[in-house]
Amino acid sequence: MVAAGVLGMLFLITLTLAIEDVPRISHEASPVAAIMRDRFGAVAERTLLAAITFAFLGAGIVVMTACSRLVYAMSRDCRFPAHRTMRRVSPRTRTPVPATLLVLGIGVVLMIALPGAALLELITASTILPALIYGATIVLYLTVRRHLARQKGAFDLGRLELPVAVCALAWTLITLFVLVTPAEALTAVVIVGGLLLLGGLFFLGMLTFDREVLESEPGDESAFRH
Repeated sequence: MVAAGVLGMLFLITLTLAIEDVPRISHEASPVAAIMRDRFGAVAERTLLAAITFAFLGAGIVVMTACSRLVYAMSRDCRFPAHRTMRRVSPRTRTPVPATLLVLGIGVVLMIALPGAALLELITASTILPALIYGATIVLYLTVRRHLARQKGAFDLGRLELPVAVCALAWTLITLFVLVTPAEALTAVVIVGGLLLLGGLFFLGMLTFDREVLESEPGDESAFRH
C-alpha cells in the first residue's frame, strides 16, 4: 500500500509538471491521455489506453467476483431475493453460477441502457457505497466490541485496537465528505439514497414476514429451513 501510494503520487506530480497548457488539458475528456500524447506522441497514448483497458478489465472481474460472492452469501442465509436460486453452486466449478450471472447481467444492462454521463454517475455512486459499508461496519464494531469473545491466538491489535478503529472511522467520514460534497456528486448521492431506500424496504419486508431468519445466526442450518 505504501509503495502504491508513493508511486501513484510521483506519477501525478510528473503528469502535473508535464502539462504545457493547463486550460486546454482541463477541458480534455481524458487529461492523462492528452498529456501523454503531447509529450510522447500517439503511440504512447494508445499504449497507455491499452494498459488502462486491461486494468479496468481486471478490476471489473474482481468486482464481479466479490459481488457474486456477496449475493451467494446472503442467499445462503436466506437474506436475498430469490435466494433458493442464488445460493446454488455448480458441482463442477464449485462457484455460484446464478449469482455470478445475475451480477454480470445487471452490469451489461447498465452499460447498454445508460449514456456515458449517467454511467459516470453510477461509477461515482459505486465509490460512495463501499465507504458507507465500511463506516457502518466500524460503527457496529465499536458498538459491540466489549461484548465480543476473544479467541486465543487470534489476531489482536492490543491497546491499539480502539485508536485504530477510531482513526479508520475518521478516515471513512473524511472520504464520504470528499465524495458527496461536490455539486457534481448530487446525482450519485440520489442514486445511493435510492438504493439504500430499496434495501431498507426489503429489510422491513423481511422483518415483517420473515423475522425468524433475521433473528438467527448466519450458518445455523436449523434456522434456514426454507
